[in-house]
Amino acid sequence: MYAAKAGGKGRAQVFEPSLHTEVLDRLHRRADLERAIAERQLVLYYQPIVELDTARMAGVEALVRWIHPERGLVPPMEFIPLAEETGLIIPLGRWVIEEACAQARRWRLDGGGALDIGINLSVQQFSDPGLVDDVARVVRDSGCEPGSIVFEITESLLIEDRERIAGKLEELKALGVRLAVDDFGTGYSSLGYLRQFPIDFLKVDKSFIDDVGGAGTAEDDALVRTILKLGESLKLQAVAEGIERPEQWHALRALGCRLGQGFYFARPMPPTELGPLRALDHLPAGRPAPAVRGAEAPATGR
Repeated sequence: MYAAKAGGKGRAQVFEPSLHTEVLDRLHRRADLERAIAERQLVLYYQPIVELDTARMAGVEALVRWIHPERGLVPPMEFIPLAEETGLIIPLGRWVIEEACAQARRWRLDGGGALDIGINLSVQQFSDPGLVDDVARVVRDSGCEPGSIVFEITESLLIEDRERIAGKLEELKALGVRLAVDDFGTGYSSLGYLRQFPIDFLKVDKSFIDDVGGAGTAEDDALVRTILKLGESLKLQAVAEGIERPEQWHALRALGCRLGQGFYFARPMPPTELGPLRALDHLPAGRPAPAVRGAEAPATGR
């Protein structure tokens, strides 16, 4: 059945011995991931979000990683799709929220001040009727500042069921948290929808940033400028994703983008490595933290 569905609509699939092997492998991987969640083999890495004018750290994005007892650091693309397919993204996502909020409070109490933390919400999490209650409980029990939590949702989620989605977003906003549209520009980009939701940030997708200030055309810069002006007109803060080269940084500053993140400034890292960077007046741009196996893969709790 799964093989037929994966092949597209109107397909039939004859059973083959290889399908049995795939099913067993999938069951083993699911059991492995269930064990990882239960035994706290998961950790959060944090990638800095910086003020582009000063290269000072303005916040971080929380990215889940799996420290497997035998395989070591497992890239998220190897287990996030499995979590989404099996429904394990709900308990996994709940743990991410709990751990990120606890870390936010630890950073506030260590004397370094509050630090905004971006947390990805998957479509499945957003469909969970207990999401708002879970967030309210975690914020209350952790003692973190709700305004320091930024939930990131995908653009495609906003067009699925606008009335229901708008209601859920308003409930989350009522808790004091903030909201961001992640990977903006890769989905439907019907600009009218942005006015219907209580969004605070637009995270401009890396695909738009790749050619800015470099080998791209004037149209590439103009497109990013248009997105930035859109955000400004709607009173949304824009965050450029995937900054990897100095010319991108300089061009984005010239275009008026205030916030950004990417390997040019820092890769995702554990909180122990992030601590010393928080004490700096600015990040050492161009000399990012050393790559950690699996940390540089597309990340996410979604």
